[in-house]
Amino acid sequence: MRSPRLIAPLALAALVTVAGCGRQEAPDLVNGKRLFAGKGTCGSCHTLARANTKGTVGPNLDDAFATDKRDGLGQSSIEGLVIDQIAYPRRGGTMPAGLVKGQNARDVAAYVAYAAARAGQDTGALATAAQPAKGPPVAEKAGTLTIAADPTGALAYVTDKASAKAGTAKFVMPNKSPIQHNIALKGPVTGAGPIVGSGGTSTFTASLKPGTYEFYCQVPGHEAAGMKGTLTVK
Repeated sequence: MRSPRLIAPLALAALVTVAGCGRQEAPDLVNGKRLFAGKGTCGSCHTLARANTKGTVGPNLDDAFATDKRDGLGQSSIEGLVIDQIAYPRRGGTMPAGLVKGQNARDVAAYVAYAAARAGQDTGALATAAQPAKGPPVAEKAGTLTIAADPTGALAYVTDKASAKAGTAKFVMPNKSPIQHNIALKGPVTGAGPIVGSGGTSTFTASLKPGTYEFYCQVPGHEAAGMKGTLTVK
Protein backbone atom coordinates (compact mmCIF):
# COMPACT_ATOMS: atom_id res chain seq x y z
CA MET A 1 0.00 0.00 0.00
CA ARG A 2 1.39 3.43 -0.92
CA SER A 3 2.16 5.85 1.88
CA PRO A 4 -0.77 8.17 2.68
CA ARG A 5 1.65 11.09 2.15
CA LEU A 6 1.92 10.25 -1.55
CA ILE A 7 -1.72 10.78 -2.45
CA ALA A 8 -2.16 10.65 -6.23
CA PRO A 9 -4.88 12.69 -7.94
CA LEU A 10 -6.92 9.51 -8.22
CA ALA A 11 -6.77 9.04 -4.47
CA LEU A 12 -7.82 12.65 -3.95
CA ALA A 13 -10.83 12.01 -6.16
CA ALA A 14 -11.68 9.03 -3.98
CA LEU A 15 -11.47 11.23 -0.88
CA VAL A 16 -13.90 13.71 -2.38
CA THR A 17 -16.28 10.90 -3.32
CA VAL A 18 -16.22 9.42 0.18
CA ALA A 19 -16.34 12.63 2.18
CA GLY A 20 -18.48 14.81 -0.01
CA CYS A 21 -21.41 12.74 -1.18
CA GLY A 22 -24.16 12.84 1.42
CA ARG A 23 -26.37 10.51 -0.58
CA GLN A 24 -24.14 7.47 -0.02
CA GLU A 25 -25.22 4.80 2.41
CA ALA A 26 -23.36 4.99 5.72
CA PRO A 27 -20.61 2.36 5.93
CA ASP A 28 -21.33 -0.84 7.85
CA LEU A 29 -18.26 -1.59 9.99
CA VAL A 30 -19.49 -5.09 10.89
CA ASN A 31 -19.84 -6.01 7.23
CA GLY A 32 -16.48 -4.37 6.55
CA LYS A 33 -14.72 -6.47 9.18
CA ARG A 34 -16.46 -9.65 8.02
CA LEU A 35 -15.34 -9.04 4.45
CA PHE A 36 -11.83 -7.96 5.42
CA ALA A 37 -11.19 -11.04 7.57
CA GLY A 38 -13.19 -13.41 5.41
CA LYS A 39 -12.35 -15.79 2.65
CA GLY A 40 -11.25 -14.16 -0.57
CA THR A 41 -10.55 -10.68 0.73
CA CYS A 42 -7.88 -8.63 2.47
CA GLY A 43 -6.92 -10.34 5.70
CA SER A 44 -5.19 -13.22 3.97
CA CYS A 45 -2.52 -10.75 2.79
CA HIS A 46 -2.52 -8.03 5.47
CA THR A 47 -1.95 -7.89 9.21
CA LEU A 48 -4.60 -5.95 11.12
CA ALA A 49 -4.62 -6.67 14.85
CA ARG A 50 -8.27 -5.87 15.56
CA ALA A 51 -9.38 -8.16 12.74
CA ASN A 52 -7.03 -10.89 14.03
CA THR A 53 -5.45 -11.28 10.59
CA LYS A 54 -1.76 -12.03 10.15
CA GLY A 55 -1.11 -11.91 6.41
CA THR A 56 2.42 -11.02 5.36
CA VAL A 57 2.16 -10.73 1.58
CA GLY A 58 0.97 -7.11 1.73
CA PRO A 59 1.77 -4.27 4.15
CA ASN A 60 0.97 -4.47 7.84
CA LEU A 61 -1.91 -1.99 7.99
CA ASP A 62 -1.39 -1.14 11.66
CA ASP A 63 2.18 -0.09 10.87
CA ALA A 64 1.19 1.59 7.59
CA PHE A 65 -1.23 4.03 9.23
CA ALA A 66 0.20 4.43 12.75
CA THR A 67 2.32 7.51 12.00
CA ASP A 68 -0.38 9.10 9.86
CA LYS A 69 -2.96 8.77 12.62
CA ARG A 70 -0.52 10.25 15.14
CA ASP A 71 0.07 13.13 12.71
CA GLY A 72 -3.65 13.82 12.54
CA LEU A 73 -4.73 12.20 9.26
CA GLY A 74 -8.48 11.80 9.64
CA GLN A 75 -10.44 8.58 9.44
CA SER A 76 -12.33 9.73 6.33
CA SER A 77 -9.03 10.46 4.55
CA ILE A 78 -7.69 6.99 5.35
CA GLU A 79 -10.99 5.51 4.16
CA GLY A 80 -10.56 7.25 0.82
CA LEU A 81 -7.00 5.99 0.45
CA VAL A 82 -8.06 2.41 1.13
CA ILE A 83 -10.88 2.65 -1.42
CA ASP A 84 -8.32 3.83 -3.97
CA GLN A 85 -6.01 0.92 -3.18
CA ILE A 86 -8.86 -1.60 -3.53
CA ALA A 87 -9.85 -0.23 -6.93
CA TYR A 88 -6.32 0.38 -8.24
CA PRO A 89 -3.76 -1.84 -6.45
CA ARG A 90 -0.05 -1.53 -7.06
CA ARG A 91 0.98 -2.77 -10.49
CA GLY A 92 2.82 -6.08 -10.26
CA GLY A 93 1.40 -6.92 -6.83
CA THR A 94 -0.62 -10.01 -5.94
CA MET A 95 -3.84 -8.16 -5.08
CA PRO A 96 -6.37 -8.22 -7.95
CA ALA A 97 -8.20 -4.98 -8.73
CA GLY A 98 -11.72 -4.68 -7.35
CA LEU A 99 -11.44 -7.54 -4.87
CA VAL A 100 -14.52 -6.03 -3.24
CA LYS A 101 -16.71 -3.46 -4.97
CA GLY A 102 -19.35 -0.81 -4.41
CA GLN A 103 -20.75 -0.50 -0.90
CA ASN A 104 -18.77 -3.56 0.21
CA ALA A 105 -15.53 -1.78 -0.73
CA ARG A 106 -16.60 1.27 1.25
CA ASP A 107 -17.46 -0.92 4.25
CA VAL A 108 -14.02 -2.56 4.15
CA ALA A 109 -12.28 0.81 3.79
CA ALA A 110 -14.26 2.26 6.69
CA TYR A 111 -13.35 -0.66 8.94
CA VAL A 112 -9.64 -0.42 8.07
CA ALA A 113 -9.73 3.33 8.72
CA TYR A 114 -11.38 2.69 12.08
CA ALA A 115 -9.26 -0.28 13.19
CA ALA A 116 -5.74 0.38 11.88
CA ALA A 117 -3.29 1.22 14.70
CA ARG A 118 -6.16 1.42 17.21
CA ALA A 119 -5.27 -0.10 20.59
CA GLY A 120 -7.49 -2.68 22.25
CA GLN A 121 -9.99 -5.15 20.84
CA ASP A 122 -13.29 -4.80 19.01
CA THR A 123 -16.42 -4.93 21.14
CA GLY A 124 -20.12 -5.55 20.60
CA ALA A 125 -21.18 -6.71 17.14
CA LEU A 126 -17.68 -6.10 15.78
CA ALA A 127 -16.22 -8.63 18.22
CA THR A 128 -18.37 -11.41 16.77
CA ALA A 129 -17.88 -10.63 13.07
CA ALA A 130 -16.36 -14.03 12.28
CA GLN A 131 -14.40 -15.38 9.36
CA PRO A 132 -16.43 -17.78 7.20
CA ALA A 133 -15.86 -21.49 7.77
CA LYS A 134 -13.74 -23.58 5.44
CA GLY A 135 -15.31 -26.05 3.04
CA PRO A 136 -15.90 -29.71 3.96
CA PRO A 137 -12.98 -32.15 4.30
CA VAL A 138 -11.62 -33.73 1.12
CA ALA A 139 -10.99 -37.48 0.88
CA GLU A 140 -8.66 -39.33 -1.46
CA LYS A 141 -10.48 -41.22 -4.22
CA ALA A 142 -8.90 -44.00 -6.27
CA GLY A 143 -5.41 -42.84 -5.34
CA THR A 144 -6.00 -39.14 -6.14
CA LEU A 145 -6.40 -36.30 -3.65
CA THR A 146 -7.77 -33.13 -5.25
CA ILE A 147 -7.44 -29.96 -3.18
CA ALA A 148 -8.20 -26.83 -5.21
CA ALA A 149 -6.88 -23.34 -4.52
CA ASP A 150 -9.62 -20.96 -3.47
CA PRO A 151 -10.92 -19.53 -6.77
CA THR A 152 -11.70 -16.10 -5.29
CA GLY A 153 -8.06 -15.11 -4.86
CA ALA A 154 -7.90 -15.81 -1.12
CA LEU A 155 -4.66 -17.24 0.20
CA ALA A 156 -6.40 -20.50 1.03
CA TYR A 157 -7.42 -23.87 -0.30
CA VAL A 158 -11.08 -24.80 -0.54
CA THR A 159 -10.62 -26.91 2.60
CA ASP A 160 -8.19 -27.15 5.49
CA LYS A 161 -8.77 -30.86 6.19
CA ALA A 162 -8.10 -33.93 4.04
CA SER A 163 -7.71 -37.68 4.47
CA ALA A 164 -6.07 -40.50 2.53
CA LYS A 165 -5.08 -44.14 2.83
CA ALA A 166 -1.46 -45.15 3.20
CA GLY A 167 0.19 -45.88 -0.14
CA THR A 168 0.83 -44.03 -3.38
CA ALA A 169 -1.29 -40.92 -3.81
CA LYS A 170 -1.39 -38.24 -6.47
CA PHE A 171 -1.95 -34.69 -5.20
CA VAL A 172 -3.82 -32.41 -7.60
CA MET A 173 -4.36 -28.68 -7.03
CA PRO A 174 -6.38 -26.88 -9.73
CA ASN A 175 -5.78 -23.13 -9.58
CA LYS A 176 -8.60 -20.94 -10.88
CA SER A 177 -7.60 -17.98 -8.72
CA PRO A 178 -5.83 -14.87 -10.11
CA ILE A 179 -2.80 -15.57 -7.89
CA GLN A 180 0.04 -18.09 -8.27
CA HIS A 181 -0.07 -21.10 -5.92
CA ASN A 182 1.16 -24.65 -5.52
CA ILE A 183 0.56 -27.55 -3.17
CA ALA A 184 3.29 -29.09 -1.05
CA LEU A 185 3.43 -31.63 1.76
CA LYS A 186 5.45 -31.92 4.94
CA GLY A 187 5.35 -34.59 7.63
CA PRO A 188 6.45 -38.23 7.59
CA VAL A 189 6.79 -37.83 3.79
CA THR A 190 7.42 -34.63 1.82
CA GLY A 191 6.65 -33.53 -1.71
CA ALA A 192 5.70 -30.51 -3.79
CA GLY A 193 4.09 -29.62 -7.08
CA PRO A 194 5.12 -26.71 -9.31
CA ILE A 195 3.89 -23.17 -8.69
CA VAL A 196 1.21 -22.40 -11.27
CA GLY A 197 -0.83 -19.39 -12.31
CA SER A 198 -4.51 -19.04 -13.07
CA GLY A 199 -5.78 -22.02 -15.05
CA GLY A 200 -2.82 -24.23 -14.13
CA THR A 201 -2.68 -27.40 -12.06
CA SER A 202 -0.01 -28.24 -9.49
CA THR A 203 0.54 -31.99 -9.06
CA PHE A 204 2.95 -34.43 -7.45
CA THR A 205 2.93 -38.05 -6.31
CA ALA A 206 3.99 -39.32 -2.88
CA SER A 207 4.15 -42.68 -1.12
CA LEU A 208 2.21 -41.88 2.04
CA LYS A 209 2.84 -43.46 5.41
CA PRO A 210 0.32 -43.36 8.27
CA GLY A 211 0.48 -40.13 10.24
CA THR A 212 -0.43 -36.45 10.27
CA TYR A 213 0.81 -34.10 7.56
CA GLU A 214 0.47 -30.47 6.59
CA PHE A 215 -0.36 -29.50 3.02
CA TYR A 216 0.56 -25.92 2.20
CA CYS A 217 1.50 -23.38 -0.48
CA GLN A 218 5.21 -22.64 -0.95
CA VAL A 219 4.77 -19.17 -2.46
CA PRO A 220 6.47 -16.83 0.07
CA GLY A 221 4.02 -15.57 2.67
CA HIS A 222 1.11 -17.79 1.66
CA GLU A 223 1.53 -20.50 4.31
CA ALA A 224 1.91 -17.85 7.03
CA ALA A 225 -1.27 -16.18 5.77
CA GLY A 226 -3.21 -19.42 6.29
CA MET A 227 -2.87 -21.32 3.01
CA LYS A 228 -2.42 -24.68 4.66
CA GLY A 229 -4.34 -27.62 6.06
CA THR A 230 -4.07 -30.97 7.81
CA LEU A 231 -3.89 -34.32 6.01
CA THR A 232 -4.58 -37.47 8.03
CA VAL A 233 -3.28 -40.74 6.59
CA LYS A 234 -4.40 -44.11 7.98
